Amino acid sequence: MTAACYASLVPELSCSDFQTSLAFYTDKLGFEVMHGRPENGFAYIALGKAQIMLEQSNGFWSTGELQKPFGRGINFQILVNDVEQLYERVVSQSIPIFANLETSWYRIDQSEHGQREFLLQDPDGYLLRFSEDIGDRPIS
Repeated sequence: MTAACYASLVPELSCSDFQTSLAFYTDKLGFEVMHGRPENGFAYIALGKAQIMLEQSNGFWSTGELQKPFGRGINFQILVNDVEQLYERVVSQSIPIFANLETSWYRIDQSEHGQREFLLQDPDGYLLRFSEDIGDRPIS
């Protein structure tokens, strides 16, 4: 992967069990491994234009004790082309849903931006919000 392919912001998630997290993201959610060092517990993964790094927790970047659920206070919005298809994939695998698929409207200046979205937690508790853009409308 060339430097031009990297997103400007890529979260690196510490994992309590790297292999479990990698399988969750790739096998269950459909992310692809762009590159990695599995022998060192590291993978750079992508779903569409969204990119995430997974790393076996090793204390190197730690700013404090990790306690589950990891990532408290943050959710990662991941834009996808077909959120309903992904939602059905997740439900069919009995992955627990944090927030069911719904349409949400967010005010931006003098209009509202619409998204179809649902949320789930990964094996370490990171909150993932999968969203699909449905356009804008006047404020109702």
